Amino acid sequence: MPRKELVGKVVSDKMQQTIVVAVETHFAHPQYEKPIVRTKKFKAHDPENKCKIGDQVRLKECRPLSKTKRWIVIDIQKGDGVLPAIDEVGAV
Repeated sequence: MPRKELVGKVVSDKMQQTIVVAVETHFAHPQYEKPIVRTKKFKAHDPENKCKIGDQVRLKECRPLSKTKRWIVIDIQKGDGVLPAIDEVGAV
């Protein structure tokens, strides 16, 4: 059985060899057909600490590496490194 792969954006890189990745899933509401976006966070193994906040990464499922870490980084696309702060989103 093939391993699952996900694509998401790095939201935290404060841990050693671990990043937190937000993965968005887009789907239509079953009754109302309105587009819905769900976001889920995954912890992934980054052995060389190359990922920074804002990078887009591809993850691959692997054996459990810790209590919560079950993914490994296989590809990195560098981003701008800046995510908007909470108070900047509303102030336009």
